[in-house]
Amino acid sequence: MKIVVTSQGPDESSAVDQRFGRAPWLHILDAESGERNVVDNTANAQGHSGVGVTTAQLVVDAGADVVLTGRLGPNAQRVLEGAGIKVVLGVTGTVGEAVAAFRDVAGTN
Repeated sequence: MKIVVTSQGPDESSAVDQRFGRAPWLHILDAESGERNVVDNTANAQGHSGVGVTTAQLVVDAGADVVLTGRLGPNAQRVLEGAGIKVVLGVTGTVGEAVAAFRDVAGTN
């Protein structure tokens, strides 16, 4: 299972970014292998329009199964749902805390 977390920084201790499309960093964690990839999303984050859809396509291309974030616009939501990606909204804390809480609830520890 690949988990994507929107983040304000490149470290696991960085805060979860509440804005999906404008999150400057995306943490992609493969729950099975433990492999972590951190994607610099600042180019999308600083765009004028369509940033949610562009970020959503990046997440789809990464092969994500679930996204942990604060808020998500309707266009990005359609892209993610169309790809069968589960979205968890209202996520707060650090990236590490968000992943640990999700894994506890999902039973993937």
